[in-house]
Amino acid sequence: MSETADLAGLVDMMPFAGRLGIQLASAEPAEVRGSLAWSAELCTTGGILHGGVLMALADSIGAICAYLNLPEGAGTATISSSTSFLRGVRGGVLQAVARPLHAGRTVIVVQTSLADDRGRLAAQVTQTQAVLGPAR
Repeated sequence: MSETADLAGLVDMMPFAGRLGIQLASAEPAEVRGSLAWSAELCTTGGILHGGVLMALADSIGAICAYLNLPEGAGTATISSSTSFLRGVRGGVLQAVARPLHAGRTVIVVQTSLADDRGRLAAQVTQTQAVLGPAR
């Protein structure tokens, strides 16, 4: 399987992320990079990307980062997420970079930065992911 197919497969695990149009550029345990193109259908008033869309991008990229840091056979689920919205996004492509802050046995904490086309920070998201054992 090619690296492009591997990246697409990570997004395909989350149908909602695929429906939003989230794209992955790279995915390693230490850093995951992805993006989402601005679209009028994803906006709130004034042509600004909806905050829920920003959170969905951060949650998806952060979840992939957590997934890549899981022990073999474990799963993950978001248990908390904190978002600071810093500027509106009115066009272009929103870039996301997720890095693990802590990869433990029971939780993984990931910080995701979202930036606009000019590299300006649009949102900062810190999420905690539970490490789930195999289903019984």
